Amino acid sequence: MLVSELSVVIMDTTSHSRRSLHPTGRILTAQVVRLMDGYPREVRVGQPVLVVVLAAAGVVGLLAKLVRALLSAGSGTGRRKFKELKKGPEFLVTPIRLRDADGRTYEVELHGHLPQSALHPADHVQLTLRDQGDPDLAPKIERIVNLTTGQLLRPRTATMWSHLGPPLLLQAALGGLLLAALAACATLT
Repeated sequence: MLVSELSVVIMDTTSHSRRSLHPTGRILTAQVVRLMDGYPREVRVGQPVLVVVLAAAGVVGLLAKLVRALLSAGSGTGRRKFKELKKGPEFLVTPIRLRDADGRTYEVELHGHLPQSALHPADHVQLTLRDQGDPDLAPKIERIVNLTTGQLLRPRTATMWSHLGPPLLLQAALGGLLLAALAACATLT
């Protein structure tokens, strides 16, 4: 066993045998042994970014409320609360066990969703991996080439920007432009 190929050996305390390794290389070619049960993990939303987006969107929101009040357009919108937006979206994490040609078992994480028929036990795959920065976490899959079926797969997860949503981001952009225009007018006078 080469030390350069292994980063962490996870021990199964009930049987005192090696369960799996975390690969350290960027590319891993192996056979899928098992797709384990997935669990949710939350995407972190940076509070400073959220405050800037909401402040800029608030400018346009105030103007829209003023126009609605003048036109008696009816009730307000169902805007999400700051606490909801700060929490962030959840995405599915599916641990996957793989076995390479030398018989070593590895564990990696698949973040997001793939089509149900995309990956099965016994499929031969080539994975492009990325370290997650935490030695306790298995590497994250960025790309899968299923050598058995010939499919190229890229798992997708929710991002901070998809969580905030296009309407809020558009409103924030308009608010930022409005504030910039007001600042430009103030410097001219």
